[in-house]
Amino acid sequence: MVDACHFSDLGYSGLPFTWDNRQSGADNIKVRLDRALGDEGLLKIFDDTSVTHVQTTESDHCAILVKLSRAVWSGTAGFHKPFKYENMWRQHERYEQDYLKTVVPSQLMAERSANLVVINPGSTNVRMGFASQDVPFNVPHCIARHKSDAGKLSVRDQRLNCRAGSTHNAEREKAYDIIASLLKIPFLTEVSSSENQPLPPKMGRVDGLSSQQNKDDNKLNWTDLMDRSSKSSTSIESSDADEDPSQSTSDDGNRPNSKEIKYKEMIFGEDALRIPPSASYCLSRPIRRGHFNISQNYPLHQVLEDLRTIWNWMLIEKLHINPKDRNLYSVILVLGEIFDNREIKEMLSIVLGDLGFSTAVVHQEALAAAFGNGLSTTCVVNIGAQVTQVVCVEDGVALPHTALALPYGGDDISRCLLWVQHRHRTWPSFKTEPMKRPMDMLMLNKIKEAYSQIRSGSFDAVAHVHSYEHEKSVGQQKTRLSALSVPPMGLLYPRLLIPEEYPPPPRPWFQDCDDMLEDTWQTNDGVSGNGGLGAWDNYQMLPTRLKKFDNIGLVEAIVSSILSTGRVDLQRKLFCSIQLVGGVALTAGLAPVLEQRVLNTIPSNQPVERVVVLQSGRNPLFIPWKGGVILGVLDIGRDAWIHREDWIKNGVHVGSGRKYKDSYFLQSQIMCYYNA
Repeated sequence: MVDACHFSDLGYSGLPFTWDNRQSGADNIKVRLDRALGDEGLLKIFDDTSVTHVQTTESDHCAILVKLSRAVWSGTAGFHKPFKYENMWRQHERYEQDYLKTVVPSQLMAERSANLVVINPGSTNVRMGFASQDVPFNVPHCIARHKSDAGKLSVRDQRLNCRAGSTHNAEREKAYDIIASLLKIPFLTEVSSSENQPLPPKMGRVDGLSSQQNKDDNKLNWTDLMDRSSKSSTSIESSDADEDPSQSTSDDGNRPNSKEIKYKEMIFGEDALRIPPSASYCLSRPIRRGHFNISQNYPLHQVLEDLRTIWNWMLIEKLHINPKDRNLYSVILVLGEIFDNREIKEMLSIVLGDLGFSTAVVHQEALAAAFGNGLSTTCVVNIGAQVTQVVCVEDGVALPHTALALPYGGDDISRCLLWVQHRHRTWPSFKTEPMKRPMDMLMLNKIKEAYSQIRSGSFDAVAHVHSYEHEKSVGQQKTRLSALSVPPMGLLYPRLLIPEEYPPPPRPWFQDCDDMLEDTWQTNDGVSGNGGLGAWDNYQMLPTRLKKFDNIGLVEAIVSSILSTGRVDLQRKLFCSIQLVGGVALTAGLAPVLEQRVLNTIPSNQPVERVVVLQSGRNPLFIPWKGGVILGVLDIGRDAWIHREDWIKNGVHVGSGRKYKDSYFLQSQIMCYYNA
């Protein structure tokens, strides 16, 4: 048969045999029984063919690995017509399915990420960047506008803050003592037995300190408020200045070009938070606690204007996308489950109508977080700066009835750290007011990120504490901070954290609507669209889908969310796949404590024996943003994408008879490909 077909042996590399009888000693036999054969025609086409013997454990025969390849030919004799891609192939009905089976993921990412912009607004910061970037720009979601009238720095939502009363303080002290008993540290009464005592009776040990903890890395400089360029002040980034910004005009008053020096009209991001208290600016935060920061002092139209201005500044200054070129780009909005449908509509109107993007899509933050870590079934615990969200995801679909929102986060831990130091009398005699001075809040966040961790026993650290009460000079003092394990434990005992309290908005804005973007509505002019707000006054209001608990701890929220699925097999998977995202997820010791506490909190009648909190290799702060990149690049069908023309002309209606569905019900069409 071999001679009749003109076959020849292709040779081999590797083991000299292909069969082994797996006997020992003299009974062992090894023979080359299996061969790879080919004729002359095969060798002409694939002249660089190789054969390898691969040993296996499943069979007594070796596997035969044949690699068919061509050598690089030169000259006209071996010339082959180069492969060319035809655009008309995209019109074939099976193009997308067949393309996904053959394309390399890195190639797909490079092809489709160049013109995609991913925006992930959090409870305090907004993360924005091209899909081709590894890490997005992370900027505080705030803007400061210069006031014509003289006055000090004002904050729009300042009147919404409240100070804790005696009842709150009593509950906080009880929560501290419960945590102290768990961590085996002195109770609060033992630490502060006398209000006149200058120092606690016994300082905790200082161990495990790294070299960076001795550095003065918490110092912040005031923002330079002067615009010294001839360009428009709306697109100028501020710079740091060690000198008093209020004296900047007097230094240059005698120069010939002093007329060109003026105050910046608008300042964005962290520069806006570092404006001196005596400067005549108004600081605004359009998003607070996971919602639009609407109040009588901060109306809806101003919130939307600030949001639009901040995003436009980031697109120009960070991504360098001019308004005239934005019709060439698409945007992916990665939004937390706490945002209600009206807020999502307004953000879609901003990116499609005001900013001028060609298409847009909304993806859930929990679903994006799962994809960002390469998971299809997981319990996502997103601990943000002001809001913590717990959502279960099964096979690439977020389960809406499992969603919980907790009104506390990293900022509350930072303020709790200050309270603990005041009770321990370790804080210097500085007037630190994070609710009135944003600079103090920035400093507390840096100290929390550098030193806070969860561990048993007393743990102290030496840190530099700065005073920003006076602008001319930044005072500082090296001090020893105590009980640094207590503030992050507030996630488990939220009575330790006292967040800001806000009065209700002028109308029930924060309630949700069950038919998100399912129907068009009429504006005051009778024209179908999404520009009229008057119609919302009569819009049917239904109870919000997202549950909110003020006093429930993070452990109870995780257990409640997973058990609400109602299926034992799914519950076991979710308890073994708890994923922490958000900046607070970097807190050392948080994952082991959650594993132990969740396992002890599961009811005894539940057949769950193991709990696993996953540790991500990436920065957990950017995982939802990266997941949005993956969802946008691999979303081949693009059924949920909204075109700018459809949005402007028809409101929420999408062409071809389809309407935009709530992202709770968006199922991923590329899960099989992604898992493969």
